[in-house]
Amino acid sequence: MHHVRHHGFARHYVEMILAMLAGMLVLGAALRGVLALTDIEYSMSRHPEPVTLEMAFTMSAGMAFWMRRRGHAWPGIAEMCGAMFLPALVLVPLLSLDVVDPGAAMTWEHLAMLPLMFAVMLRRRTEYGA
Repeated sequence: MHHVRHHGFARHYVEMILAMLAGMLVLGAALRGVLALTDIEYSMSRHPEPVTLEMAFTMSAGMAFWMRRRGHAWPGIAEMCGAMFLPALVLVPLLSLDVVDPGAAMTWEHLAMLPLMFAVMLRRRTEYGA
């Protein structure tokens, strides 16, 4: 197991965002490929709740992989993943009730994740190099 290397707070934040994007692109593409092979239609406009949860999962998975590789312990990784899922858990009921438009939900999900991640990093600032 690697030990957490302190490369600076801002650098760590950017690395985690890049890891989230990688998870979203790689795992999201794999999931969509499998669904396409099974002829399952899966889109934000028709199925916003599972797509919103899938986005939180794929982004969390990429980030968790990167954090573990950088030597973070599971409790900190779980806390960060919680910050990733919190917007989705708020948005899914609002989507089901047609309170939030699916396109807006995706925007809100992504915008909410960033400050929540930052808050977790501040809470564990010694772990993140601040």
